[in-house]
Amino acid sequence: MPQLDHLQLIRLPETLPRRKTGFPGPTPQRGGGYGRRVRTEVEAAVQEQLRNRPAQFVDPSLILRVRMEGMLLEEDWANLGLTLLSSDDDRNIVLFSSAGDLAALIARLDAYDGPIPIGQAGRRYEGFVSRIESVGTLAPRDRLGIRFREAGFTEATDLQDGQIYTVDIELWDFGGRAARERKANEIETFIDNLAGEVHDRYIGPSITLLRASASGQALRPLLSMPEVASIDLPPLPDLEAYDLVRMELPDAPAIVPADADAPVIGVLDSGLNEHPFLAGSIAGLTAFPAALGMADVWGHGTRVAGVAAFGDLRGLAPGEPLRSAARLVSAKVVQDNGSFYERRTLPGQMREAITQLRADFGCRIFVLSLGDVRARNEPGRVGPWAATLDELARELDILIFVSAGNRIPRGGPAVEQGITEYPGYLLETANRLFEPAGAANIITVGSLSNGSGLGARHAQDALVRPITNAFEPSPFSRSGPGAAGIRKPDFVDIGGTLVFDAPSARLQGAPMFPEAGVITLNHNFLRQLLTSGHGTSYSAPMLANKAAHLLRRFPWATSNLIRALLAGAASLPNAADRALAAIGADDKARICGNGQVDALRAAYSDDHRVVLYAEERLEINQFAVYRVPIPPEFQGNGRRTIRVSLAFDPPVRRTRAEYIGTKMNFRLLRGCEVEDVFEHFRARGPEEDDPPDIPNRFKCDLEPKPTRRDRNTLQSAAKTYLRDTAIYGDEYYLVVRCIGGWAEDQEIAQNFAVTVELEHQPGVQLHARLRQRLRV
Repeated sequence: MPQLDHLQLIRLPETLPRRKTGFPGPTPQRGGGYGRRVRTEVEAAVQEQLRNRPAQFVDPSLILRVRMEGMLLEEDWANLGLTLLSSDDDRNIVLFSSAGDLAALIARLDAYDGPIPIGQAGRRYEGFVSRIESVGTLAPRDRLGIRFREAGFTEATDLQDGQIYTVDIELWDFGGRAARERKANEIETFIDNLAGEVHDRYIGPSITLLRASASGQALRPLLSMPEVASIDLPPLPDLEAYDLVRMELPDAPAIVPADADAPVIGVLDSGLNEHPFLAGSIAGLTAFPAALGMADVWGHGTRVAGVAAFGDLRGLAPGEPLRSAARLVSAKVVQDNGSFYERRTLPGQMREAITQLRADFGCRIFVLSLGDVRARNEPGRVGPWAATLDELARELDILIFVSAGNRIPRGGPAVEQGITEYPGYLLETANRLFEPAGAANIITVGSLSNGSGLGARHAQDALVRPITNAFEPSPFSRSGPGAAGIRKPDFVDIGGTLVFDAPSARLQGAPMFPEAGVITLNHNFLRQLLTSGHGTSYSAPMLANKAAHLLRRFPWATSNLIRALLAGAASLPNAADRALAAIGADDKARICGNGQVDALRAAYSDDHRVVLYAEERLEINQFAVYRVPIPPEFQGNGRRTIRVSLAFDPPVRRTRAEYIGTKMNFRLLRGCEVEDVFEHFRARGPEEDDPPDIPNRFKCDLEPKPTRRDRNTLQSAAKTYLRDTAIYGDEYYLVVRCIGGWAEDQEIAQNFAVTVELEHQPGVQLHARLRQRLRV
């Protein structure tokens, strides 16, 4: 089949701002005396903080926890000298006063209870005061992080004086960098005076984190500091590191090094050993910090790098030369025993490593097959690690591939349920994504099985039972959703499987059963050239390998365009669809995301399938319209599909209920005049859905529907036609909208990329006709 170039989408020249509309909803009716009640709660919150304030920190700062009804009224709180630190979906907000001056707030509460001004229907500040449902403060226990809580710590008093804890101390984003740095200095001095030590600090755009070792005596006072958001145990890495199986090739293939202009993949892992298969393809070896050294003692990094370079070596044909898809640079970020470096914060370590690899090696693709086993994603929330990766993906225009994480689904007396309850347990709460896989701007990859996991020696063995067939979801792969409920994982790719081994009464994978894993490079290559492994650790570099081929074909492409092309070329394998037949589409997406990517479909169009694309920048609260030409061959009978994919990289803030600062979506219209399209969308407000005055017959009813896709930063939807559609004409219109959220006052425009795929049955010449139309 011919491999043809993709074509460009044509944007129509008129781009006009949308009219902003919308109302805050009805004001709650509270009555007289309500301001006094709220004032009493405020004063009680202040007194509680004064009682608990550490004597060592003499400052007037205060913090309030407020539950709102309806709107958050951020601007009103700012006018009172209070900073909004955090909000959630339940309308709980956390407010900070650096000066401890609540006089303006008290004055409004008193004015509310005062006489109603002449000629005014309601009380003074009624729209503000009556929306305050309750006021309190944060208790020390509220600042204990999720890992501490899962370890059984429920109160500050659980921290013992004689025990040294290594912790991450996160500060609220309460002011500029200088203010946060001053507070970090005070905390470091306090810890030093109590025989503790601050090993590292990270002060980023919105995240401030200290890695410290200190006793319970030092940590308990910090849990009462207004500026401290949380204190938690540090992450533990999720490394599936099996390398015992002996697998050798009779004769090593001819090695063809990666070209000098090949894309560079950065592997952030346990290091990389200079395997003979990688001769000429290693661009650099480094470590963060340098004290870690660069050798891969643990072995995980070399295996991951092997998959990033070659994919699954199981597919290597006899006599075929072996060529790396990319040059590799290794950044060692974990210790030789597979643990994270205890003297560095993960956000600081990640920012330093990724920024330096981008600057020194031009690296645009990063693989992070690591996760924090102590931190499952809480619904709608992510941690500092994920937020930092989101910031870096946006700032540096890079692709970060992250593994979804692994879990042995059943063990002990319930081990046989690994077979009988598959695939239901993939949706269990305990199977949620590990941090940082829930991040919005990164590419999270779950796992598909490569087969049953059984070799010839087990063909007649009743004591070893398979769980999966090829291309079904791997039994160990974790599921979404991610931050703010977005679709995660984004994709799935081959990562191996598990089998039930009756003699050991365990679920086993590679390398014990080498057929159950991906074949890749062995770090101890002098003893054994190749090894086999299973886990989402291999799914992420498998997709990064495909992205490297795509970036090589489109070296000028933005990361958003690569993401959109990947989404447009992804589909749920038939085997996975059958295995998940009993669950709904949303739950399938929680496990498999957009599906598995076909690398050739992402890179090339062909005669009967054409991809049109655009990558641009759209101002906040504006929309753009693209003309989608529909040739006569696509209007007639026969099975044909139109598919739209959109990718964008919004600003993020983890303390917000709305983690994502801007939103984008698309609508595809047909059979109407372009003037009507502009007029319809000019009248829509930022939070409104489709214009109600557009008849349904003009809407392309793409699946998944807007309610299921609009929240995602990577969106893809399609419609298949069987009947004649000539009535809708030879032009459709794609409308892309940018909706300002909390970042509206900070951002001017949002980068994005969009693709449209038209596919007909083989033999229908779409590409030549569309290319001719676009030239005209």
